[in-house]
Amino acid sequence: MNQPLVDIDIEEQGAEESVPIKFKDTPTPTPAEGSKGLIPPPPPASTTTTGTPPEYKHSKLATPAVRRICKELGVEITHVQGTGKDGRVLKEDVAAFSVRSKTGQTTAGLPESAATPPVGSETTSLLTPMQMQMFKTMTKSLSIPHFLFSDEVHLDPLTTCRSQINAELASGNGSQSVQKLSYMPFFIKAMSLALLTYPILNARLNTDGDKPSLIMRPQHNIGVAMDTPAGLVVPNIKNVHNLSIFEIGEELLRLKKAGAAGKLSPADLKGGTITISNIGNIGGRVVSPVIVNSEVAILGIGKAKTLPAFDCHGAVVPKTEMVFSWSADHRIIDGATMARMATLMKKFVEKPELMLARMR
Repeated sequence: MNQPLVDIDIEEQGAEESVPIKFKDTPTPTPAEGSKGLIPPPPPASTTTTGTPPEYKHSKLATPAVRRICKELGVEITHVQGTGKDGRVLKEDVAAFSVRSKTGQTTAGLPESAATPPVGSETTSLLTPMQMQMFKTMTKSLSIPHFLFSDEVHLDPLTTCRSQINAELASGNGSQSVQKLSYMPFFIKAMSLALLTYPILNARLNTDGDKPSLIMRPQHNIGVAMDTPAGLVVPNIKNVHNLSIFEIGEELLRLKKAGAAGKLSPADLKGGTITISNIGNIGGRVVSPVIVNSEVAILGIGKAKTLPAFDCHGAVVPKTEMVFSWSADHRIIDGATMARMATLMKKFVEKPELMLARMR
């Protein structure tokens, strides 16, 4: 008696394909033989019957996982053209067939349940005005050749200084409207003081003429990237070189309130000369910030973290640090200049008495 030809699906742990096992040199039985367990030959690969979808003879060479998806979506597996090995039907084939059946791109004759769409269909929406502005700005910015410089900054001395100032503010003896200073006013002032020594970081590169030119700007209009309900905005604090740390804190507070309420004015957003972006309040230690296209440098500040360190006597002590990451326009700023500017600002932050001594 001739051994029948049998297709057997074998599913292993994590396997994606079934493995057909066939006995060689055996004739294919016909349905007329009527032997129990025989599988009739598949229907022709195509049909001329109007409204009847074609059937693919290798469609049943599919894993149980694919068959289960077909059952869930109500798809007849023989109507799906497989793209896997030897014409096997894959999960992607079933999902694509289900979408086509919903949109009427398959031939008629499928059961109604086959039109069930897959979970999580794509949708399309236009960019909001804020997103469109970001699209234009970042497209210009990323045409600038960037380079990155990062360094750790020790915060503990500034933390002590800031705590003493905030304690005085909390007592109500001061006349300032700001009730508490964050680290940011100190960072902004330290940047401005460092720019007095390295003014090229406050410049603007003009490429509109026949030859590129460098425009030196005396005003320190330091932008602060803010995450607002309307999206990312970068208002700037004007003339920081003429402001005290208290005045910087008051202006920063005003800009934050205006940004949260969506009431920033065009004047608040124009005229920036250099930018600070602080991601530390969200998370992350190191950032590679993107330069604003009208500037030549930007500072990204990461999250503060307390780490074990050695003091001058070799004892292990806690040390709070954050990473300052600078991006600069490599067309006019060299790495040595950027490193010197970053080191000077770091010095002002780590030794706030030096920063306060230089203030006018």
